[in-house]
Amino acid sequence: MPFINVKMLEGRTTEQKRELAEVLTRETVRILKVKPETVQMVIEEYPRENWASAGQLYADRK
Repeated sequence: MPFINVKMLEGRTTEQKRELAEVLTRETVRILKVKPETVQMVIEEYPRENWASAGQLYADRK
C-alpha cells in the first residue's frame, strides 16, 4: 500500500489540495501499477513561523 506524505506551508485552498490528491494518486497508480483505493495520502500543513530554510524562518522572509 503506497503512502504519500506531503508537507507544506499553510495557505493552499481545499481545491488545490483536492487536485494534488487526485494527481498524485493517479500517477502513483500509473507508475506502481496499484489500485487507487490502496493509495493513502496525508497532507501536513505548517505555519510560516514553524518552517525555516537556510537558518531563516519563512515568516521572516519578505
